[in-house]
Amino acid sequence: MTRRAILIDFGAILFKDSPMSADAETEAAAAAPTRDPRAALKEHFGFSEFKDGQERVVSALVSGQDALVVMPTGGGKSLCYQLPSLVMEGLTIVVSPLIALMKDQVDALVAKNIAATLINSTLSPGEQRDRIERMGRGEYHLVYVAPERFRHRGFIDALKRVDIALFAVDEAHCLSQWGHDFRPDYLRLKEVVADLNHPQTAAFTATATPEVRKDILEHLALRDPFVSVSGFERPNLALSVSQVSGNKEKYQRLEAVTKECVTGIVYCATRKKVEEVADSLASMGQSVIAYHGGMDDRDREHAQNAFLTREKDVVVATNAFGMGIDRADVRFVIHFETPGSVEAYYQEAGRAGRDGEPAVCELLFNYADTRTQEFFIEGNNPGYDTICDIYRVLRTLADERGEIALSIRDLADTVGAKNSMAVGSALATLGRARYLDRFDIPGQRIRGTRLLRSEIPPEGLELDRPALEEKERRDSEKLEAMVRFAYAQDCRQEWILDYFGEKESAACGSCDNCSTRTDHGDSRPPADDAEFVTVQKALSGVARASRRLPDGRWEGRFGKGKIVSMLTGSRSQEMTSSGLIRLTTHGLLKSEGSAYVQALLKALESAGLVATKRRDNYALLTLTARGSAAMRGAREFRLRWPDRARMKALTGGGGGSGTKAKGGIADLALEELAFDEDLFDQLRQKRNQLAEEAGGVPAYVIFSNQTLEFFTRLRPTTMEAGLSIRGVGEVKAERYLEPFLAVIRKYGAQPDQ
Repeated sequence: MTRRAILIDFGAILFKDSPMSADAETEAAAAAPTRDPRAALKEHFGFSEFKDGQERVVSALVSGQDALVVMPTGGGKSLCYQLPSLVMEGLTIVVSPLIALMKDQVDALVAKNIAATLINSTLSPGEQRDRIERMGRGEYHLVYVAPERFRHRGFIDALKRVDIALFAVDEAHCLSQWGHDFRPDYLRLKEVVADLNHPQTAAFTATATPEVRKDILEHLALRDPFVSVSGFERPNLALSVSQVSGNKEKYQRLEAVTKECVTGIVYCATRKKVEEVADSLASMGQSVIAYHGGMDDRDREHAQNAFLTREKDVVVATNAFGMGIDRADVRFVIHFETPGSVEAYYQEAGRAGRDGEPAVCELLFNYADTRTQEFFIEGNNPGYDTICDIYRVLRTLADERGEIALSIRDLADTVGAKNSMAVGSALATLGRARYLDRFDIPGQRIRGTRLLRSEIPPEGLELDRPALEEKERRDSEKLEAMVRFAYAQDCRQEWILDYFGEKESAACGSCDNCSTRTDHGDSRPPADDAEFVTVQKALSGVARASRRLPDGRWEGRFGKGKIVSMLTGSRSQEMTSSGLIRLTTHGLLKSEGSAYVQALLKALESAGLVATKRRDNYALLTLTARGSAAMRGAREFRLRWPDRARMKALTGGGGGSGTKAKGGIADLALEELAFDEDLFDQLRQKRNQLAEEAGGVPAYVIFSNQTLEFFTRLRPTTMEAGLSIRGVGEVKAERYLEPFLAVIRKYGAQPDQ
C-alpha cells in the first residue's frame, strides 16, 4: 500500500485551539515523498546537519533494522523516528505515554506540513474511527498512539489492515519493571508487536541503565537490533547538591537561583508541595505557574502552554511535567525534594540547557525528604499478602455481576489501608494477572472494578511473588543510589556516567564538587594492597555487624557510630552489651584511629560500598552488593581516600582523642568526620537548658555553636577527651561539660548509633 503525502493550506486553518482538526490533516493533494534522509532533514526540519548520533540511527532505520536508541534529553531523539517516516513506505506508529507529549509533537509536525495525528482518550469514539479509517487510506506519515489504546482488540485488528513501516516505542523505559517510570500498559506491547506480525520495531528512551536496556531488548523481541547509546554527558549542565536543613534554606536557595537564572523548572515530589512552592515564588514576584496531575486537563494544558510560549518564566511541577517539553532556553532545573531514582533525576535535570548554553541543575537535599519517596515505594509495592487482603475485601464488596463501583480512595478507606497508592497498585497487579479489570462508570469520573474470576479464593491467587519482592528491592536500591549521589564527593557528572555504565569519563569541572575541590584529592582505586586490605577490613566489620538475608542481601543492625567503635577496639559497656566486642573484626582497625575509620566509612558510602538504611526510625549501616564484591576481592571501585596524617592530627593518633582542635590541619580534617544533625540538636537543647538554669545567660556563654559541632563530630565521652576540644577550658569543663558528655553517651547507646 502506498501512502499519500498531505499538503496543508495553512492560510485557511487556525491551529490555536485544535491543531489536529480534520481539515488540517486532510485538505491536501498527493505528492511524491522525498527519499533522501538528508534532503528530507533540510526540507521538513530546516537542518543541514544531523546532531551527534542521529544520522547512524536514521540510516539503520531506513535500511530496515530494528533498533534500541538511548539518547539523552536534548539529543534529538524524536527526529530519529520522525525523519524515517518521511522516506519510508508505509505508516509509522509511535507509542507515547503522555497526552501532552503527543499533542506537542503532532502540533510541531503539522506546522511543518507533515501529515500526523494522534489517537488517545481525548478523542470521541467517532473521531477515533475517522482517524483509523484515514490510517487505512494512507493519509498519515505518523500516528501517535497512547499505550492504553492497545487494550482494545478492535484497534489492534484495525492496525492489521494498515501498512506499518515502523513501530516506534517512545519512552521505552516505561516497559521495564526495573525502570524508573514503569507503566503496566506498556507490557501489552510485546503481544501487540507479535499480533502485528513483527513490523520493524524501534525503542527510544533518554535514560536506561544496562539492566533496563537488556529488558527492553528482550521484551520487544528486537531482531538483530542496531543499538545506539549516545553519551549521557551534558557538559553545559552544572550539577550541584545543596545540603539544606529545612524549608527555610530551600526557599533561600530557590529565590537566589530563580532570580539569577530566571527561566526554569522546579520539581516537587507531591501536588501539595507544588502548590506551596508556586505560591511562595509568586509572593517573591516571580512569573510562575503550577502543574501537577491533580489539575484537570484544561488547566494542565494552560499551564504547559503558558510556560512553552514564555508567558511564564518558571513552572513548578511534579514529575508529570516534562516528557517531550521542547523549550530550549531553560536555564535551571531545581529539585525541591529528592527524586526516587538517579534515572528520574537526570531525565528531569536534562530538560535544562537544551540549546547547549550553560544551565544550572540543583538538588536541595534533606535526608528527611526521602521518607516521601519511601512512601511512594511502599505504595507502588504492596506485597503479596497485602494484595491478597485487598482481593479478599473486593470479593465481599462485589455485586452479583462481580462489580464494585468505588473509587480507589473509597476502597482504601474500606480496606483500612494507610497508603491508598497500595490499593491502586494491588488492583493493577491483579489486573495484569487477569483476575479483574477496571471500567468507566457513566457520568462519573471514577472507575469501577470488575472481578473476572471471583470464584478463586485469595489463597488461590497465582502471582509471581519473587518478581513482586524483586521490584520492591530494586525500587529501594534506586532510592539508595539517589542518596549516595547526594552525598557523593566526586565529580557529579562522572558519578552519573558510571551509574549508566559509561566507565571511561573525565571530571566535568563545573559541578559543585569539581568547582570546590580542595587538596582532598580526586577519587582513585586502591594504590596498593595495603589500602585495599584496609577497605576489606572495614567492609568485613560492617558485614559482621549486619545480618545476611536468605536472598544474599545484607540487613544492617547497628549505626555508623557503633561500627566505628567496634572496628577501633572500644571496650565500652555498649560494646559488651551489644555483643560487638565478641566479633572477630573487633579492633581490626584500631591502629587507624576513630577519625580515620569514620572518614573511611563516609567515603565507602559515597562510593556505594556501604549504605545507610532507615528501619523503625533508626539509621543502620549495611553492606551493598558492590561492597560485598569488594570484600571478596573485587577492586573495581574508586574512593576519595581520607588523609591519615590529618585524621591522626585531629584525634592524636590511635584510638584516643589526642590533640586539641586549635586550627590548621586538624580543623581542615574536621569536615571529613560525620556530622549528625539529631545529636547536634540534642546538644543545643541541653545548652539552652543550662543557659536558662544559669539565669538566662546567652547560650553561647555555655559553649559556642562551633564547639557543639566539635562535640557532634568527635563525640567525646570522657572529661579528658572533652578537654581536648577547642572551646572547652578547665573552668567551663568543670561547670558544664558533664551534661554534654551524658547526652553523647546516651546517644551513642541508641540502636541507630
